[in-house]
Amino acid sequence: MRRLLDTVGIMLVVVARYLVTAGHESTVAGLLHENEIASRTEPGCLEFTVYEAIEDPRSFLLYERYTDEDAFQAHRQTPHFRSIIEDQVVPLLDERVWTRMDPIAD
Repeated sequence: MRRLLDTVGIMLVVVARYLVTAGHESTVAGLLHENEIASRTEPGCLEFTVYEAIEDPRSFLLYERYTDEDAFQAHRQTPHFRSIIEDQVVPLLDERVWTRMDPIAD
């Protein structure tokens, strides 16, 4: 198999899963939406979408695509990431898991 990068130029996908402390769902949803809008303006961000689980409003998934690892690391240094995610969202989470992935193709 060869990397999808060879055909479409996508280098990095990040999938993050957040489990919000009960009672803070709407606050976190609003903050994640604010971060989503700001993140989409970053030069190396190809996609940034936030999903809320239908069966569990405490569960959120963030799907992010970046041109490369440097773009992802730049995202983590932005004022909106630090202010919204690190300072406001993380304290309201019971769990935070994220994975960086390279797309592959047949």
